[in-house]
Amino acid sequence: MKFKVPRGTQDILPSESWKWQKAEQLIRETCEVYRYSEIRTPMFEQTELFQRAVGDTTDIVSKEMYTFKDRGDRSMTLRPEGTAPVVRSFVEHKMFGWVDQPVKLYYIEPMFRYERQQAGRYRQFVQFGTEAIGSADPAIDAEVIALALEVYKRAGLKDIKLVLNSLGDKESRIAHRDALVAHFTPHIDEFCSDCQNRLEKNPLRILDCKVDREHPLMKTAPSLTDYLNDESRAYFEALKELLTIAGISYELDPNLVRGLDYYNHTAFEIMSTAQGFGAITTLCGGGRYDGLSEEIGGPPAPGIGFGMSIERLLLALEAEQVPLANDDALDVYVVTLGEAAKKEGFHVLQKLRSAGIRADMDYLDRKMKAQMKSADRLQSKWVTVIGEEEVEQQIVQLKNMAEGTQQSVTVTELIELIKG
Repeated sequence: MKFKVPRGTQDILPSESWKWQKAEQLIRETCEVYRYSEIRTPMFEQTELFQRAVGDTTDIVSKEMYTFKDRGDRSMTLRPEGTAPVVRSFVEHKMFGWVDQPVKLYYIEPMFRYERQQAGRYRQFVQFGTEAIGSADPAIDAEVIALALEVYKRAGLKDIKLVLNSLGDKESRIAHRDALVAHFTPHIDEFCSDCQNRLEKNPLRILDCKVDREHPLMKTAPSLTDYLNDESRAYFEALKELLTIAGISYELDPNLVRGLDYYNHTAFEIMSTAQGFGAITTLCGGGRYDGLSEEIGGPPAPGIGFGMSIERLLLALEAEQVPLANDDALDVYVVTLGEAAKKEGFHVLQKLRSAGIRADMDYLDRKMKAQMKSADRLQSKWVTVIGEEEVEQQIVQLKNMAEGTQQSVTVTELIELIKG
């Protein structure tokens, strides 16, 4: 029987994994500048956490979660998104009592959703996300958006745009909900079964339907912006002003609805406008979730965050043909001739590595010519050659591959020369 990688997943081989490392390093450096600290939560949580936080009517909960019973007959779910586990941790560890507020966190972790596989979209994917919990100030919304854009800027992306909307507060959403129900009810039988189920439970989700997106009623549906009360409108205006002050341009989209029930007020997406990127252009999405802490048993704790796919970040870099620097050239390749030289070469190799020098050697007992070819293929800057004579004299022959020069040195001198 031949085993293959599970459908909707991928092996990230060494020829690609260095790109992930570069992206993750860039993300961590950006979060450090913005003073966001890393949090790591379990890969699985109680199923009810996602049902309560994300919403029963969402595609994530109703169709896409990997749920299983553990040996204690408890329902557990592999993490499909990052916000609910972080807020659960915020509540459980009483972070709301920390002196410094808001609590600013980030994560880079695998997520799991049973989705149809598409370019840059997998059933196991890696998501970078931030969560700022403990402030209802529009300025923290602007900061979170700026952080996401800064990651793309530092990565070298240019063909991106920020799309913005307000989902309003609870009062605004109730008024909009009633208008949506009145709008869709007379023709709801023309919509898919999911939309029919959503009509009473969460009609806002109908606007996010992928099946009936071209239905005429979608274009004439009541806009949430028309139902924003004064408080929600003022909040949104303050956010837009802050983004303008920061030099961040944006487009308004009154139909932008994030796929999770916990969002309110600010909702945003960052999209790729690069040619050839594909039909699904969203790179990153996020928004405000002021009632989520209370929904899962915690105190009032307003928050905002986003989720960013690493797979789609790399796809966008590829679409814009942005090169990533990969300095994986070897510092030293140790060539040995004979059994005694191989033992001495292994000793030298460990000395080099202990000094922080990237070094390698042959483990296949190949001839000198084959070893030199390996050194060249690995783009080694230096080569040390050790034979019987070098073992006796406690030296190595050091060759500069760029200049073609060679000299005899001790191991101590070798390290000093290479470290410069």
